[in-house]
Amino acid sequence: MARDRNGQIRLVKRIVATAAPVYPPASMLNDRSSILSLLETRRSGKPRELVGPGPTTQEMERILSIAARVPDHGKLFPWRFVTVADDQRGDLAILFRQALAREDECAPPAKHEKADEFAHYEGQLVVLISAPIADHKIPVWEQELSCGAAGMNLLLAAHALGYVAGWVTGWYAYSDHVRQAFCGPGERIAAFIFIGHPSRELEERPRAPLATVWKPWHLPAL
Repeated sequence: MARDRNGQIRLVKRIVATAAPVYPPASMLNDRSSILSLLETRRSGKPRELVGPGPTTQEMERILSIAARVPDHGKLFPWRFVTVADDQRGDLAILFRQALAREDECAPPAKHEKADEFAHYEGQLVVLISAPIADHKIPVWEQELSCGAAGMNLLLAAHALGYVAGWVTGWYAYSDHVRQAFCGPGERIAAFIFIGHPSRELEERPRAPLATVWKPWHLPAL
């Protein structure tokens, strides 16, 4: 069987070289060479692994303006963006400690330490608030979908400007004490979104095979 000068079988080498990768190389994640390339390779970063600085004030205005350009049945704007400045992270940590003291008295020290670390993650923090209008002809479900779309647009805008963002929730998003510090009546925390730069090379994650999430519709027998 024919081999090259390095002793490798040429036929096998050609097959391996032409095999399509399952995921894009890490170096190609968040590829901003074109709009479609960014959409095809968008990858969030883990907030705990991000480093600053975050976007400038002008860049944040641009990111949030893009985030607000989403489907919004009824033009209700059922979402809000609350930014937490770097010099407010200590206050955020205090808020988390208060929440644990009130809602989880038996929380171990490790949970308190993790909450303090979360409050001080680097980069810009945006708290996405779901603010649906109750008793409106537009169902709350549709309004909540609009909020989720705003979060996705926010991630895309941040990545398009060369940053990496990560969307997380955790117990912080479901704590009544924390919610009251960010939300009005009937509102909920949808996400804590951190925007910064990755401290290490991003890695691709498993994605749903298209065949498992896409099927043609057929009229069922009713």
